Amino acid sequence: MANFALFWIWAFVFCLCFGATKCHFSIPLKIYPGKYNLSAEANLSSVRVVALKSDGDGLSLASDPSGTINFLDMVNNLQGDSGRGYYIEMSVGTPGQKLNILVDTGSSNFAVAAAPHIFITHYFNTALSSTYQSTGRPVAVRYTQGSLKGELGTDFVSIPKGPNGTIGINIVAILSSDGFFLPGINWQGILGLAYPELAQPDSVVEPFFNSVVNQLGIPDTFSLQMCGAGLASSSTVDPPAGSLIMGGAEPALYRGSIWYTPIIQEWYYQVEVLKLEVGEQNLNLDCKELMDRKWAGETEGETCCKG
Repeated sequence: MANFALFWIWAFVFCLCFGATKCHFSIPLKIYPGKYNLSAEANLSSVRVVALKSDGDGLSLASDPSGTINFLDMVNNLQGDSGRGYYIEMSVGTPGQKLNILVDTGSSNFAVAAAPHIFITHYFNTALSSTYQSTGRPVAVRYTQGSLKGELGTDFVSIPKGPNGTIGINIVAILSSDGFFLPGINWQGILGLAYPELAQPDSVVEPFFNSVVNQLGIPDTFSLQMCGAGLASSSTVDPPAGSLIMGGAEPALYRGSIWYTPIIQEWYYQVEVLKLEVGEQNLNLDCKELMDRKWAGETEGETCCKG
């Protein structure tokens, strides 16, 4: 993945959606020394079919009308909410078995339920896929919440509201888990979008998005719009709640410029935070306290601060 973290000026995390409506909360983001703007020349037309062309610095420009990727096809391809997670529909195996897959930037394995579980309605039946191949390697992954165990294999995946094409990927067939699947969830697997360093059983296992980039030739960039904060966790029907744009960013989903900040270490998306402000007021957060909480497991290991 490109060694820059993408920030959307509005609605990256703090946004509220109801049904298919647009986000209503807007929180400005300021970047302090080291900032640079890579999107001033971007075409901001919101209705077009695009191909992706790298500008050399990691930003994918939507500029070629003869392209094969339509970012607008990926808009609203996420469902869920901030409490139960955001998921995308995928077709796994041959013939394809439809599964909802949780999107996670804090892990690097693509893993799907391959056995019944009380909290899920269906699972990936490896015996019914003519293209599934087991490597015989056991895999164990521990998350901030829950853990899973299974076996590593390979198969083919397509994404109805994603890039066109079928991708051969590494897949963990989940055979047992503890606290991973929860009551009320509508997903049956997880898509880890972090770097190979976090992949299990070792970093040789190519993560899902790396496979997409290598096989479909799209730029090494993805962007996330996550809405749905405040929706009742008891809701039985999940409305569209955001977008996972693979290959760049859809200008119709944001206002202003896109900014990048360097990745400090390629495992989680670890960046250096110098200062946080809300409404022009400096929060004066103690960096040491934040770091202590991170290593105690109270926060994701995606932030580094410097006093």
